[in-house]
Amino acid sequence: MQLKDEIARRRTFAIISHPDAGKTTLTEKLLLFGGAIHIAGAVKSNKIKKTATSDWMEIEKQRGISVATSVMGFDYGDYKINILDTPGHQDFAEDTYRTLTAVDSVIIVVDVAKGVEQQTRRLMEVCRMRNTPVIIFVNKLDREGRDPFDILDELEQELKISVCPLSWPINIGAKFKGVYSIYTHSLDLFTPDKQKVSERVEIDDINDPRIDEAVGEKDAAKLREDIDLIEGVYPEFSRELYLQGKQAPVFFGSALNTFGVKELLDCFVEIAPHPGDVQAQERVVKADEEAFTGFVFKIHANMDPNHRSCIAFVKVCSGTFERNAPYRHVRSDKTLRFASPTAFMAQKKSIVDYAYPGDIVGIPDVGNFKIGDTLTSGELLHYKGLPSFSPEMFKYIENTDPMKSKQLEKGVRQLMDEGVAQLFINQFNNRKIIGTVGQLQFEVIQYRLLHEYGAQCRWEPISLYKACWIESDDKDALEAFKRRKHQFMAVDREGRDVFLADSNYVLQMAQNDFPKIKFHTSSEY
Repeated sequence: MQLKDEIARRRTFAIISHPDAGKTTLTEKLLLFGGAIHIAGAVKSNKIKKTATSDWMEIEKQRGISVATSVMGFDYGDYKINILDTPGHQDFAEDTYRTLTAVDSVIIVVDVAKGVEQQTRRLMEVCRMRNTPVIIFVNKLDREGRDPFDILDELEQELKISVCPLSWPINIGAKFKGVYSIYTHSLDLFTPDKQKVSERVEIDDINDPRIDEAVGEKDAAKLREDIDLIEGVYPEFSRELYLQGKQAPVFFGSALNTFGVKELLDCFVEIAPHPGDVQAQERVVKADEEAFTGFVFKIHANMDPNHRSCIAFVKVCSGTFERNAPYRHVRSDKTLRFASPTAFMAQKKSIVDYAYPGDIVGIPDVGNFKIGDTLTSGELLHYKGLPSFSPEMFKYIENTDPMKSKQLEKGVRQLMDEGVAQLFINQFNNRKIIGTVGQLQFEVIQYRLLHEYGAQCRWEPISLYKACWIESDDKDALEAFKRRKHQFMAVDREGRDVFLADSNYVLQMAQNDFPKIKFHTSSEY
């Protein structure tokens, strides 16, 4: 019975958005309510000296952006909450895509002034592919922005999902007075403060005269008019539709001023799904099965710069994970025991003896793990592969300090294990090529190699259009292709053949000339 109780009280979710919508700030305030931190940090601030808990890497503090997913777990009332704060910048989208395979629901943060942006659309597509339940938090209401009704229309059109407002703002920007909760029929008045929570006015319903006293007759009349319109236009909230990923509840607030966040959190723990069944290649795995199963969705090097250690992040899918118990590593068919599995609070870790479905466990990695690996109590199971997309930018990586070649090699290997970028070795000249989704990743790799491994590198340009993994049932055809294209052939870290096309035309010609060869632009780990 204990396992079922533990599953029922867990909520594992990711916070996703376009850069600068306020995702990391919202994470900080959720931690503040959970008692996990006592002062909320800021992503960029001159007044608040503490940086955000989830942005703990040095480069994140300097740039004021998240470049890696952070995991934070804390208790809130009767619930155990696991938050994954993801990078918003599109150059780190792959880290976010992988994170979305390890969560049960998602909170999308939207800036009230900017509305739905490109990266938000792409992330929503991934949620739609997996039917992940979504809650939307419209942020920065204390700044001038767009009309809330316009925002709702845009959310429906751009994210292709039915929306249902569960709270409603009274004015925005300089005249912002507070939020009325449609879900709990309560009124919260706004006082700008980054550390304290605003006051709540006890009311019976929308017609309570105490609303007029609190916000003035004019604004109270406008609020009642808006609520009437909402009830006439938008469907009633249906938890069933929300859990199917077909309806998105919408909340309004200001994360920086800790406003509207508690309402979001209280409603979230009530309606969000607990960990459920997971589809493996062999069968559907139920969360309340006795036997433990889980998969590695992320690897992070140097969480503690003093120890140069790698940590594999394992999402527990079923059963109970126990410290020091023997578990089967399916890919290598080895039995492994873990003496110091950890629970996370961003960079801070604490050793855990037990973990339950929905929890994220950190396991020290000495080179055993790859992203997508499955761990079980003994059963031969494979959780479906996590996608790795073809990079869009390529550069040669060169060592600038011959005395540090070992450090550079180790650094590149560990950062590639993390999935920060992809490494290809050109078969023609044996040079190493790094492929990324965006320019910023090259800067992050160079920075981390220098500061975490003491290795210096420089980038040299290479003109490539796409990396395609190739395979064929006809061995002779494959060999003939590799001979003809030997200048453009490379191998990835798994030793798989990769064709490096320098233009779309070259790729199309290769596909026409070699019909027996299959070209893939994404590989599954």
